[in-house]
Amino acid sequence: MVDLELDQGSAIITIDRPHARNAIAPETMDQLDKAIDAASGARALVIRGAGDQAFVSGGDLKQLSEIRTLADAEAMAWRMRLICDRLAAFPAPVIAALNGHAFGGGAEVAVAADIRIAAADVKIAFNQVALAIMPAWGGAERLAALVGRGRALMLAGSGIALDAAEAHRLGLVDRVLARDDFDAGWRALARSLANRPAGEIKRVLAGASPQEAVTAFARLWIEDEHWTAADRVLNRHK
Repeated sequence: MVDLELDQGSAIITIDRPHARNAIAPETMDQLDKAIDAASGARALVIRGAGDQAFVSGGDLKQLSEIRTLADAEAMAWRMRLICDRLAAFPAPVIAALNGHAFGGGAEVAVAADIRIAAADVKIAFNQVALAIMPAWGGAERLAALVGRGRALMLAGSGIALDAAEAHRLGLVDRVLARDDFDAGWRALARSLANRPAGEIKRVLAGASPQEAVTAFARLWIEDEHWTAADRVLNRHK
């Protein structure tokens, strides 16, 4: 099951499959697509797993083991890769709240987000090699963009698991919180990013031209929201 919650401008997608450690099955892919559709218009998006054991434990092998042909394997890989692409291209900031371990395909979902915030006791691993396969959902390329080509090859090629502190040191995780502070922390971060300027900043960071960046600023400058905020600041200093 995939749930969608709206919270003060943020949309929160929760993968809730406790019997499978939040692994992704074909039906989960369909539900994720629908949840992303339903989140349209949110000013921040969070993706997380239910519970405190697993963010996403990868693909659901019990169901995906029925895939035995090259064409079917390619179709499955494309299906989930395009969902990860949708997360990466979402017009507002996307946060992966790593409530539990992110292994294999779960690590690929995590790096599709703009920001990763992790509980201090979680681990992350691109460990598809344990199944004699490789990342299929765009995770290898996104990992390289985060930590560099050599480190990406080392991590995905060996399948080594990183604890949250080491993942943070390498730039794979952006923020680590104590378990007791985790839920409040990711919600506070989502609320702080649920604003239109953050979405425009994301677009500029993705490669907007200098003219596009200046125009984005100018559009924000002339809107009522800016002048209302500016008046509050000016009135404080009178």
